Amino acid sequence: VQLQASGGGLVQAGGSLRLSCVASGSIFSISDMGWYRQASGKQRELVARITSGGSTNYADSVKGRFTISRDNAKNTVYLQMNGLRPEDTAVYCCNVVATSHARSITSSWGRGTQLTVSS
Repeated sequence: VQLQASGGGLVQAGGSLRLSCVASGSIFSISDMGWYRQASGKQRELVARITSGGSTNYADSVKGRFTISRDNAKNTVYLQMNGLRPEDTAVYCCNVVATSHARSITSSWGRGTQLTVSS
């Protein structure tokens, strides 16, 4: 499974951006999809995840500001980010747990997209 993330960039504090991540390859089905981030000098952390049934969970730091969603027909996961803060600055990576046509289950990571929030 290959993942292509897009949508990062430079935005002022209080602004909004939407990240997208498209999964491609030998995909029979996708279960969980999620976004993680890693700020400079820090460990990677979960931002948000969404199950195939649409259940979501968020990091406390982004609750009420970020919204994760998915389009199953397009094998795409989105992260709508509002009220951005300088502390949201990080490289954002998507993660997809998928079952291939050969019925193997893999957890794949995208290369990441940089988000920089200026104060």
